[in-house]
Amino acid sequence: MLRRLAVISLGLAALFAALPARTSRPPRYGGTLRVEIGAVVASLDPAIAVDGSSDVSASKTQIDSLLYANQNSDGSFAGTPGSGPFALSSWQPGKFADLKANDKFPQGRPFVDAIEITLGRAFRDRLLDLELNKTDLTEIPPQDARHAAERGVRLSQSQPDELLAIVFVGDRTSAGETRARQAISLSLDRTAIVTFLLQKTGEPTAALLPQWSSGTSFLFSPAADLPRAKELLSQIAPSPKFVLGYDSADPLEQSVAERIAVNAKETGLVVTPVGAPPSPSTPKSDSAPDARLVRIPLLSSQPAVALNNLLRGLDSVAPGIAAAAALPDSASPQDIYNREREVLDSYRVVPLVWIPQVYGLSPRVRNWIPPGPGQTWPLADVWLDTLDAPEMNGKSTHIKDPE
Repeated sequence: MLRRLAVISLGLAALFAALPARTSRPPRYGGTLRVEIGAVVASLDPAIAVDGSSDVSASKTQIDSLLYANQNSDGSFAGTPGSGPFALSSWQPGKFADLKANDKFPQGRPFVDAIEITLGRAFRDRLLDLELNKTDLTEIPPQDARHAAERGVRLSQSQPDELLAIVFVGDRTSAGETRARQAISLSLDRTAIVTFLLQKTGEPTAALLPQWSSGTSFLFSPAADLPRAKELLSQIAPSPKFVLGYDSADPLEQSVAERIAVNAKETGLVVTPVGAPPSPSTPKSDSAPDARLVRIPLLSSQPAVALNNLLRGLDSVAPGIAAAAALPDSASPQDIYNREREVLDSYRVVPLVWIPQVYGLSPRVRNWIPPGPGQTWPLADVWLDTLDAPEMNGKSTHIKDPE
């Protein structure tokens, strides 16, 4: 026994000796945090609805969270500009936003003096800027996270908190229609989508909540079953055809839509992917989708609240999905599971994968914690380890594209 304890002690000593020494540094004030965003945000007025993609809406919300102190129940922000941790000092719509620290913020002054946000920056350029230490924070598309890590970029990743799913927009409830939708679900190789298209950044799912949230996701099997899919199709005549819409500006949605079409073809189903807006060459008969690929973020870490919000988001795409009354916040795991099962048994929603949010950080960023569901970027709490970045010469570091 003593010999075994001695061996364990030596092993632990060797392990801790191999770990890098941690230096405890107190947070420091000052410096300019440089942020680059791919979306083009045209207005920061909370009262103006966003005209654009979900990425634009999400980016606008992140900026608004820095400028406004009050958050509404729907996640948007309101109040007096500058009442948040930062105030707007310079703004060029669609180009950049310069923010300065609010010294009178009730929850305490931010650590950094200013934030420079560059808008509309392509991912390739943002990745290069990270490598060259020309920016401090940017979002990384999940399908590119592995490539970024291989290039030595420092990454931070949230829990999988965004659902990618197929939503059938029609409300047809015939037995044949349901069997066809079920056949599509059974034909899908969700594991291949995660492994090859997302480069293992995500989790295959057939549930409306991730496993870490509900604890019951494993009860909804995401495995493909081609024999069963073919059996269902044999009961339908003629074999149905579906038009699958996706966001043409989203490379991930396009690749997933094409993979779905390939999987469906193996069972005898015809699924035609069509980007939105459709290209001029797309026949008009193929431009109206029967189903859509959607990406819906999780807005709460509480399972019942998260499921209610998720169903409302799905209902906005395909009315009737959230017909039942909302679950109470204190709903039991059994009640949550039953509601998921009720919705999924109609096959109007076919979950595919849960995707995390991935961020690229410069080496000098400290105290960054990836935001959870419904949370915004904690930039008021971030501090910079060194102040030797280019912005210390007093000039703006906004990167300008060649004229």
